Amino acid sequence: MKKRWIVLVTGLMTVLALLIGCASKDQATEKKIVIAEQFGLAYAPLQVMQAKGFLEASLPDYEIEWVKLGNTAAIREAILADALDVGFLGIPPFLIGYGNGMDWGIFTGLSSAPLGLVTSDPSITTLDDIRVTDRIALPQPGSIQHILLSMAAEQTFGQADYFDQQLVTMKHPDGMNALLSGGDVTLHFTSPPYLFEELAQPNLSQVIDGTSCFGGEFTFIVGMTTQTIKQDGMAFEALKGAVADAIAFMDDHPEETVAILSDYYDYDEATLEAYVYERGINYSTEVLGLERFIEFMTTNGLLEKPIEAEAILW
Repeated sequence: MKKRWIVLVTGLMTVLALLIGCASKDQATEKKIVIAEQFGLAYAPLQVMQAKGFLEASLPDYEIEWVKLGNTAAIREAILADALDVGFLGIPPFLIGYGNGMDWGIFTGLSSAPLGLVTSDPSITTLDDIRVTDRIALPQPGSIQHILLSMAAEQTFGQADYFDQQLVTMKHPDGMNALLSGGDVTLHFTSPPYLFEELAQPNLSQVIDGTSCFGGEFTFIVGMTTQTIKQDGMAFEALKGAVADAIAFMDDHPEETVAILSDYYDYDEATLEAYVYERGINYSTEVLGLERFIEFMTTNGLLEKPIEAEAILW
């Protein structure tokens, strides 16, 4: 409970800071775009995009501000408070926000990546081995990790919410630390680089992977924006172009990409190169798996009514 309050307070403080920034944004004469990212290598094109100034080059009259938020709940709250214009997150939390009336849309895919449920308990090799006393760390209920775990639970037990009472909300770095500490958290559903780090530990093993949960390939992270940005044709097209340019740069300039990312991640360049280019992360503007997420979440009551994919793909 104490950990949950810490996460909640931290999230509220971040949103408050964004609100203060929003007030100054409204008072400024210069146009401003505030962009949020989260933790992990799935967001690597955004760091390249920042370092190379792709968006600034297309929008010289705009101020571009980047913020890092701990989870998608904070992104949704900041969007609702008009303190944020662009966010990068998983498809399920985006759908939950849209289903609750948020006027936002997906303007690009960003990445697909290996996701996995990792355990520190050698007796847990399948979902059947997880005890009711085991605690499962993941970013938050409604996150893509939660939905994938729910999909696997439905396949295994016929009950999508089978593990819901065992979830602990933690940012990926905190979830990894909790798993390694040997406390109540015995499982962590995570993404790169935390997944790679955990699986490198001799006492940790993977119980199930995201592709098996989903039943195929899916986009992990998408970019969303507000109706206001969509109506600003110059800003909207610049955003799409900047993401595409960053991904193309990563494909064409791996050495410089690794050098850029070394300023953002605490790894040597050889490790970063392996993580980004050799361990199954795919950076692409394509959006995969949207209809499957919509179907599953609607069937299990996470969305009140079906959503048309065409309506939210901008």
